[in-house]
Amino acid sequence: MRMELGYDGFRYDPNGIGFGHTVVLKAYPVGMVPAMNDVIEDEGESRLEPYVGLEFDSADEAREFYNLYARRVGFKIRTGQLYRSRTNGTVSSRRFVCSKEGFQLNSRTGCPALIKVQRRDSGKWVVDLFLKDHNHELGLAAGESPPPPPLLQKTSLTAKSVVTMPHRPRTKLIEEAEDGRPSPSGIINIKRLKRDGEELQPKVEPFSGLEFNSANEAYQFYQAYAASKGFSIRIGQLFRSKLDGSITSRRFVCSKEGFQHPSRLGCGAFMRIKRQESGRWVVDRLQKGHNHELELQLELHKKSVIASKRLLEEESGGLENEDIFNISNANIVKRSRENHIGSDWYRVLLEYFQTRQAEDTSFFYAVEVDNGSCMSIFWADGRSRFSASQFGDAIILDTSYRKSIYLVPFATFIGINHHKQPVLLACALIADESEEAFTWLFQTWLRAVSGLHPLSIIADQDKAIQHSIKKVFPRTHHRFSLWQLKAKEREYLNLMEGSLRYEYEKCIYQSETVDEFEASWTMLLSRFGLIENAWLKEMYEKRQSWVPAYLRSTFFAGITLNDNVESFFGAFLNAQTQLVEFVSRYERGVERRREEERKEDFNSYNLQVLLQTKEPVEEQCRRLYTLSVFKIFQKELLQSYGYLGFKIYEEGAISRYLVRKGGNDNEKCVVTFSATNLNVSCSCEMFEFEGVLCRHILRVFQILDIREIPSRYILHRWTRNAEYGTLHDFESARSSQELKALMVWSLRETASKYIEAGAASFEKHKLAYEIMREGGRKLCWQR
Repeated sequence: MRMELGYDGFRYDPNGIGFGHTVVLKAYPVGMVPAMNDVIEDEGESRLEPYVGLEFDSADEAREFYNLYARRVGFKIRTGQLYRSRTNGTVSSRRFVCSKEGFQLNSRTGCPALIKVQRRDSGKWVVDLFLKDHNHELGLAAGESPPPPPLLQKTSLTAKSVVTMPHRPRTKLIEEAEDGRPSPSGIINIKRLKRDGEELQPKVEPFSGLEFNSANEAYQFYQAYAASKGFSIRIGQLFRSKLDGSITSRRFVCSKEGFQHPSRLGCGAFMRIKRQESGRWVVDRLQKGHNHELELQLELHKKSVIASKRLLEEESGGLENEDIFNISNANIVKRSRENHIGSDWYRVLLEYFQTRQAEDTSFFYAVEVDNGSCMSIFWADGRSRFSASQFGDAIILDTSYRKSIYLVPFATFIGINHHKQPVLLACALIADESEEAFTWLFQTWLRAVSGLHPLSIIADQDKAIQHSIKKVFPRTHHRFSLWQLKAKEREYLNLMEGSLRYEYEKCIYQSETVDEFEASWTMLLSRFGLIENAWLKEMYEKRQSWVPAYLRSTFFAGITLNDNVESFFGAFLNAQTQLVEFVSRYERGVERRREEERKEDFNSYNLQVLLQTKEPVEEQCRRLYTLSVFKIFQKELLQSYGYLGFKIYEEGAISRYLVRKGGNDNEKCVVTFSATNLNVSCSCEMFEFEGVLCRHILRVFQILDIREIPSRYILHRWTRNAEYGTLHDFESARSSQELKALMVWSLRETASKYIEAGAASFEKHKLAYEIMREGGRKLCWQR
């Protein structure tokens, strides 16, 4: 492999500070360059160490580079975890780790050394994390032969990780539980490990092949076993199916596993369970040996119950189910609100907040205090607060940290800007998952954005969140997060007959109207004998928060109903981000997104999409919309030519049209039009949901020879001038208090642009000052 060094202007610098010149490394597989001797002789290039900011043309090149580095230093590597985009499923980042990472084999030591590369919009792969130190000796192991020279090795253009599948032991069943009574199903039931609110010590030790009804049962069994032996446990790594994203296996580890905290010693004890096709979970890997002394008795209640409840939420999607796990243990009256935000995070973040406030007078932060202790923390800079005034009508509360056991309970408020990009509105560290914590969070949001209530919010479906939204945002439509819905559907539908899933999804996703859904739902319950099913009853009661037919009439900025929302920070921040890296990674993530927004601003003002028709409405919308939104409109306009329209009703100025696709009687909608005020609506409700007119309405406009779209149907939030804050479509839709808040933020943002431009030089300062003085005179005169 040959490495070529060069400079490529305006890329992210290797120190992660800002933009500048950075070294770009290009790695070529064997055979693509003539002289392989360069690898051995060139001390400058071949001995380059990985560093944050190093670029590659592909992930495979990054792996080959790290592999060469590893050979020289004296260790081996393997391909670690990958992350996929929530938008299109493509691989967005990869980790290449030391071969001794983890504890799945006795030869592994939990080595933390790795590099992680992330794919940029340019297609380049950039190192965004490099951990150099190993926890084992480097060099060739005893009896190991040195690697062959580079010329003799075969280099693959596609990096593949080799997975060694252990021999699967014959599944064993437990015939007797702790009191000697036979288990009718032959499977351990964790409820039988408890009696009168007290923990019983299991007489059965874990072994390969041991089966459980659920992952939660396995966790509680291993927890009880750990308590009897004198150690505590926590929930470790999980693995998901590449097909449907469901959890396929889990690891429960000794609390001293790893080295992320000074109290951890890299203990290798663990129990791994794997989900079977039957829905049961079986122990397929087990390590009992510890590298530390065990204690006689442990208090496990607080940590284990909270962790067990979190494990349950991953399995059930956050809905409470007392049959699976009952937290009303006699020793736990109320879940503690203790956390490490105040002790660990507040000091660092407070210093960051104070620094930001000195630079940005609109920077806002708040701290929840409980009995003198810092609990939750909320913050938003001036740019985010202004974005909330423009794009806070449909918001997403992203608490994806809850999908796994987390170190950082980091949540974000996300909006959709006029380029259809995610935009940061606010951030928070959440103390716990209580109603009090979320109520404080939403109330603080209102203070930060001058009382602007969102029209809609996408958030998890936990009862605490539901109650808090109803209390603080009574007029806001709460839509459930898709990942929780899918998890719950997998849990329940997999236990029922195969044809149910097809009929269920047909009922949910193919019902065009509320009446169609109601009829289809009733038929579904009757056909499969599910009228008394408790889960379906509960979901039906909450149908307005998840069934598409009920959601289409509410504005969600076009956030699709069948896709998870992409994380705003991507690979920059996750639930395991360390405190020392948090602020720098946070700022890099924010800057990357804002740079993407600036690029789209530039493109919208300087580029034009080619017109595909001679319709005046197409030219009108091209002139007003951003590029991204115009492409959506243009697609609808082109599709409208494939539809036929028939007047089916007329009374006075009101008329209705049946619009159907040519040759397809099943695809049809009803458009209602008023000739008096040019009001129009369609049964597909695309405008209500997304804020862009649908193909059906555009077809009726063509029939009626309406050559310009009424201004009320061009939402200002989708136009190129949206960020400048004119208030056309807000005047009638908002209360007087909210309208005043919008005007304040609009003027404040405009003034900040004058200040920023005027501070560039003394001459510009004089010009900006005179402009503002002249504007001030006019305002006073108008009074």
